[in-house]
Amino acid sequence: MGRRQADSDFGRFTLLVLLIIAAVSCCMAYLSFSVAFKGSGNTNSVGSSERSRRSDEEDREEENGCCRGIEHLELWGDAVKWGSEFKVNSSDECCNACKEMCKGDDGPCLCDSWVFCGNREACGSRFGECWLKKQKDTLDPDRRDSGDEVIWTSGLIFGKGEGIVKLKTEYGALHVKLLPDCAPHSVAYILELLALHHCAGCQFYRAESRGNSWDPQGNHIEHATFGPPSALIQGTLEAHGPAFKDIPVEACPTVRRGSIAWVGSGPEFFISLANHKEWRKAYTVFGYVLPEGMEVVEKIAQLPTIPEVWNNINVSVLERPVPLRFLRMKGSA
Repeated sequence: MGRRQADSDFGRFTLLVLLIIAAVSCCMAYLSFSVAFKGSGNTNSVGSSERSRRSDEEDREEENGCCRGIEHLELWGDAVKWGSEFKVNSSDECCNACKEMCKGDDGPCLCDSWVFCGNREACGSRFGECWLKKQKDTLDPDRRDSGDEVIWTSGLIFGKGEGIVKLKTEYGALHVKLLPDCAPHSVAYILELLALHHCAGCQFYRAESRGNSWDPQGNHIEHATFGPPSALIQGTLEAHGPAFKDIPVEACPTVRRGSIAWVGSGPEFFISLANHKEWRKAYTVFGYVLPEGMEVVEKIAQLPTIPEVWNNINVSVLERPVPLRFLRMKGSA
């Protein structure tokens, strides 16, 4: 009888020790995760250590491109394929049907916009209708209606030589190819800026070289750090006047040399001087600078700067900000 009592006490003591060890382990795990999330919560600057290996599956997804639209938006325009006679199962299928009419180098796209009805209850007999259309002006698409009551989802498609706008600075102009199929909300905002007669407040204010981490082609040098410097120029596209609405996350392509992307939900943005595969898809890329324009980006990146610290990140801020403005092209690029 005495022996059993001793075994019972020993068992209780062992159980208590195990519970203490488990509690300590949980606390340590919680602290570790808390530190990690706090460290990645910066949305005001670019260049934090958001690094991870890319999988083959992610590479294949990026190569296949994007096919996105804006919900509760109906684009108008001349129909090249009537939705009443053409029904599909998803907005992706509708978008890709338009892309099929926008392939090759022979002239402009036959289809540059699509409209799909994908809510079975709201659409009723029109569910699945896919209207393929041609805009008179792809940089100023004809909007019939928008709002929560609109049952349609619409998107734009820019073919080769289309959807190119000019970003003008005092150091020269660079041409940007917009990606509406990847970032439709972002591109819609840029198209709004094109309609403004000025863009007071739009400017570049941060500039960082490639340092010793990337070569002139933007490739990361083996065993080098990932910055700082972070190989980019950063600015804002919040024009004085119209209220800026946060852009939803529309991540698709990874950041490469020439990519133009939002910081967080905007209006802060950056143009990359390097291939930042370590950032994976942390930023919404809504366009890229055509190769000949990178000379202007490099020139701005070499302007005089002063050092600052943003959220424990060393950055280089331009001594004098560089005003910028988006403009329409006068001819095809």
